Amino acid sequence: MDAERLVAIGRRALAECRAALDVVAEAWQAQALAQAIGSQLAVNGPQELRGEARGLSEAGGRAGMLADPAVLRSGGPRAAQLTAVADPGRSLDALGTLLGEVGMALVGVACATDEEGLYWQCIEAIDAADESSDHVRAMLHRLSLCERDRERRRDRDRERERERGGDRAGGRPVTARRPDPAEPTASPP
Repeated sequence: MDAERLVAIGRRALAECRAALDVVAEAWQAQALAQAIGSQLAVNGPQELRGEARGLSEAGGRAGMLADPAVLRSGGPRAAQLTAVADPGRSLDALGTLLGEVGMALVGVACATDEEGLYWQCIEAIDAADESSDHVRAMLHRLSLCERDRERRRDRDRERERERGGDRAGGRPVTARRPDPAEPTASPP
């Protein structure tokens, strides 16, 4: 399943949470997804993202080690269904939104609970979501810089072509046609 679809499923599940432990479970689901997306991009993503993607994968993995296995429910992490990150920019943007929503939901749970154990679970999950969000923002920034550089190179290349070739027709410089010696030429009367 594609990353964007899994993020959408996670956002919907988070929005439907009614109990504090369900919010914490969705926070760890989001971290598992961050780890999986980071792993995918570290191997198959754009070259300029691979280092930061490894960082996202490691951050998600460290956070997952803190998760109470019972919190992830019997179905296990949804992230195991990840097969592709088709559009890294859109997937990272969606993941960043999910992590932000998770952080806000966790703050709400932490503020509302009197149970110390749940409070500290929320704090750990908030820290994990924050660290993952930092990696996501860094990758989105790097993608935007790379896109800006590509646009500048395209503009520069177009300008060079215009300078070299004058007017263009069909993507090629217009040049005068050489006369064919076998063609009759018209002589002025």
